Amino acid sequence: MKIKAKFVCQECGYDTAQWFGKCPGCGQFNTFVEERVVKAARTSVVQARLTNFSAEVVAIEQVQPANQTRYVTGINEFDRILGGGVVPGSLVLIGGDPGIGKSTLMLQVADALRKYANVLYVSGEESLDQLKLRAERLGVDHRDVKNQLFLLTETNLETIVGTTSKTQPGFIIIDSIQTMFRPDIISAPGSVGQVRECTAELLNLAKANNITVFVLGHVTKDGAIAGPRVLEHLVDTVLYFEAEKFQVYRMLRAYKNRFGATNELGMFEMTAAGLKDVSNPSEIFLNERTKDTSGTMVIATIEGTRPILLELQALVTSTSFAVPRRMVSGLDYNRMVLLTAVLEKRLGLNLEHEDVFINVVGGVKVKEPAADLGAAVAIASALLNFVCPNDVVAIGEVGLGGEIRSVTQVEDRVREVEKLGFKKCIIPKSSAEYIKKKVNIEVIGMGYLYEVIEYVKTHAVTNKN
Repeated sequence: MKIKAKFVCQECGYDTAQWFGKCPGCGQFNTFVEERVVKAARTSVVQARLTNFSAEVVAIEQVQPANQTRYVTGINEFDRILGGGVVPGSLVLIGGDPGIGKSTLMLQVADALRKYANVLYVSGEESLDQLKLRAERLGVDHRDVKNQLFLLTETNLETIVGTTSKTQPGFIIIDSIQTMFRPDIISAPGSVGQVRECTAELLNLAKANNITVFVLGHVTKDGAIAGPRVLEHLVDTVLYFEAEKFQVYRMLRAYKNRFGATNELGMFEMTAAGLKDVSNPSEIFLNERTKDTSGTMVIATIEGTRPILLELQALVTSTSFAVPRRMVSGLDYNRMVLLTAVLEKRLGLNLEHEDVFINVVGGVKVKEPAADLGAAVAIASALLNFVCPNDVVAIGEVGLGGEIRSVTQVEDRVREVEKLGFKKCIIPKSSAEYIKKKVNIEVIGMGYLYEVIEYVKTHAVTNKN
């Protein structure tokens, strides 16, 4: 048996025989860690599988699909983001910043899933006493449930796999994957090799025994799951927790889902009793909306299959620098630069000597172009100092010629606007005739940006600021 060393990037998994200050794979600095590699003789098996997973070749006509029903937890936002519930035998990866609520949510999920089968909660970061205290705080009830919630504080994957034969769980929660290790791999827990191999073994465990496995993962400073990108390719579902540092609201976003829609967004509120569902995020984001200030506009965005109304704010002030600043929070910076250019060229607005600041209230990041029209109206409102009507929502993409282009799922957006009590909705002219027959609010179809600015300015309310 030969032992040699190699250097592996802890961000992307790039490996090399020598140390580099900057990773050639991902461009990050000081991410290479030395790992020992064991080369066994050809006649031996380097890494034995801990679980058995069938590799038989079967004709598609012989496959009898199992009648698998989803397990509904009763946590509505969690069920919805998974596509209607937990799929048996799936491997789900949940990532997020420290303290954001990953362990809290999974303990609540573990308690809810006990009505279907035993649950094994494995923690490599907390003791049994700490888990018990958190369970009592969350109100996890151990009575009147036929199945058990087993707790295990262990980091050795061999021991964890051996425990499953004793407890017979239908669900396993690993908190977290960076603390787990296989003793036959000579590298530290949390290294690229350990994370990759442990996750692959958990995948075999899930598929071979039809056990649903939830894996919690730490994130890097850039917000990605710590470890190689292959980790996200192994699992069936990837969920990320997002939140501003000091906010009580948590957003759980689906980036990958083999059993449901991607880019779904679940909203939770962090309370003393755990995470609570937020059934209508639009009301939360618009709760403190400013109605008598210039530079504000409400937009309707789509997160997965859910329409959400958000308040967009713009501030335009005279610059004190040779080059005016363009600062954007929550929207794509390059699109906002294009919008300011369109406002200057097509509408003749003088933004050449003005600083432009744009913010989406609530910390939500909007990536789709449907926010263009609302952002352009907000910038014009801030520059010309008029207040947009409080009962109007703007939806549409703005082209470089100043035209308003159609966007996806317009009907769903307008229905959400109607449900929240708004009276008017400005949408692309190409979609207006069809949408007017579907809703009971005033739908205003317009083809060019200058028409929208003129309409909003004409119906502006008194500015008190």
